[in-house]
Amino acid sequence: MRIVVALGGNALLRRGEPLTAAVQRTNVRLAALALADLARDHEIIVAHGNGPQVGLLALQGASYDPQKPWPLDVLGAETDGMIGYLIEQELMNALPKGSRCATLLSRVEVDPKDPAFGAPSKPIGPVYTEKEAALAASNHGWQMVQEATGGMRRIVPSPMPLRIIGLDAIKVLLDAEHIVICAGGGGIPVIRNTSGDMEGVEAVIDKDRTSALLALGLNADALLLLTDVPAVYRDFGAPNQTAISEITPSKLGNLDLPPGSMGPKVAAAVAFTTASGKLAGIGQLTDARAIIEGRAGTRIPEEKPKARQGATDETFAEQQGVSDLRGKQ
Repeated sequence: MRIVVALGGNALLRRGEPLTAAVQRTNVRLAALALADLARDHEIIVAHGNGPQVGLLALQGASYDPQKPWPLDVLGAETDGMIGYLIEQELMNALPKGSRCATLLSRVEVDPKDPAFGAPSKPIGPVYTEKEAALAASNHGWQMVQEATGGMRRIVPSPMPLRIIGLDAIKVLLDAEHIVICAGGGGIPVIRNTSGDMEGVEAVIDKDRTSALLALGLNADALLLLTDVPAVYRDFGAPNQTAISEITPSKLGNLDLPPGSMGPKVAAAVAFTTASGKLAGIGQLTDARAIIEGRAGTRIPEEKPKARQGATDETFAEQQGVSDLRGKQ
């Protein structure tokens, strides 16, 4: 099978752990073992999150010059290189000799008229005091939001991915039997300006939505969304919570799930399965093979596709699944 594997933030940093190079390398080594096990029998493409790393680089940049923050597209590119390097190196160590792997930076086009630009919703970066937040908002024009645990954070738009630029290069590498690491952090967000040129924007694209787009563009047989939770749960956090082992896209889409955690994964899984008629799975990183084989996690089974199978167009504009993704934003 050709499987797009989207690694959650736990691939590099578990909850409560310090964001150090040593901790990240140790966690990536464990992730690489699970990926290598899956790669023994399947062709895999690896996408990953970058939330904590972007925050760290933002802090490092602020220590150099607080008045001139680095653009988010540049920070995203930097994290893609760092995380991709760590995954590639540990994955190559875990794979048999002669295996091939390549890391690509992925620009992802978004619509400058996407409604998300008028309603920022994605918290990023460090936690500020109210005074610091007011100063940052005044100096940089940032929008800030109150954190549940106290303090303020910057919020930025999270637009829908439209097109993965460089998808052909990914296909060439797959044809050459490389494991490809790409679309890190949802991709580097770019728009086409009025002159037709590409330019970066201050936004963060949801990595699971981009992973669904990637899986559709590559005609993947499965989309695997891996996190630190064993499955999708009914009544998550309640005493009567129950894990869902298998559920249809329509029933899964009707579940009331937190928008900042499991919600985007479910939206991406439903959109992929609905558009392709193929398998999506959600669960723990260490259960990657077991999810594919139906022994763990939550599986969203194959159904009759709404879009043409074998679609290779890069855009969601020609994929029926776009409305499913956009509706769950």
